[in-house]
Amino acid sequence: MKKTPFILSILFVVLVIVVVSMVFNGDEDLDVVSGNGRIEATEIGISAKVAGRVEEIYVREGDMVSAGDVVAKLDMSTINSQLQQAKAQRQQTRSAVEAANMAVAQRESEKAALEAALLQAKAELKAAIAHAKRTSELAKTGAVSKQLAEDNLTSVESAKAAVNAAKARLTAADATIEATKAQYFSAQAAVSAADATIAQIESEINDMVLKAPRNGRIQYRVVEPGEVVGAGGRVLSLVDLTNVYMTFFLPASQVGRLAIGGEARIVLDAAPNIAIPAVISYVADVAQFTPRSVETQSEREKLMFRVKAQIPVSLLNQHIERVKTGLPGVVWVKLNEEANWPENLPELIEFIER
Repeated sequence: MKKTPFILSILFVVLVIVVVSMVFNGDEDLDVVSGNGRIEATEIGISAKVAGRVEEIYVREGDMVSAGDVVAKLDMSTINSQLQQAKAQRQQTRSAVEAANMAVAQRESEKAALEAALLQAKAELKAAIAHAKRTSELAKTGAVSKQLAEDNLTSVESAKAAVNAAKARLTAADATIEATKAQYFSAQAAVSAADATIAQIESEINDMVLKAPRNGRIQYRVVEPGEVVGAGGRVLSLVDLTNVYMTFFLPASQVGRLAIGGEARIVLDAAPNIAIPAVISYVADVAQFTPRSVETQSEREKLMFRVKAQIPVSLLNQHIERVKTGLPGVVWVKLNEEANWPENLPELIEFIER
């Protein structure tokens, strides 16, 4: 009778060892495991690049849109006035360029006339010098009076003065041409600045027309027409239905055996009779929950890693109208590629791989 408590004690210890072994090592023997999650998709904000008042929103929540579709527009009355003003200023600067160009042509024409006058003055000086030389020689022989010779020398000095004056006028004309050309280049720079201002305003006008960045479904209308949004303010929320996945969590012992690119099956609560094919596309490199101390095996088993099961794009495109986010379900994954799926798993949905 005394042996009974001892035997019971041994049986209790064995039972504890078995339970502990199942807790710590049970997962290691599993080839197919599952996790709970919800269908998610990439959410894209359609935002205003510039501040303004929302004038129109052309889509409703739930509408399907294609990349490039106009979905909203901001009020453009103020910026259109700025554009008209900038265009008027550009026209003024273009007129200034034309006027400066005409002035340069006129000054160059005047310079050509002055160059001709200088040549004429030099020719007259040359003739005066030759005539004065002859009369001076004739005056020595008494053939002409000394007064005539002196008058001819005076004519030479006058001709020299005329040449110098023509040179001065030509130099002044060059300076005037350079100044006029500077005005021309300044006017051209003003035209370029006006063009840049117009381009900037037109770019802002384009930014005030909001377009869908890619194909998807409108999830939310964040604001309504008449509301004012700041630069970068979100107007609409778009869900990219070509990037749909289910996020779930697995412990460290299972994640270590999970292969990126491995097969997965998703069974939604709303459609328990079909299984959706998926591929493991992501495993977090940091545990979602990390205990303060992970020195013991029991604590390490508490490490949970986030995993994504990606649904093929070809399947999504074939059923794009029925794709919904937020639906709960279960993800089944293989830890051993050679393992078979559970017999109670629903049949795989039919789709054409592309």
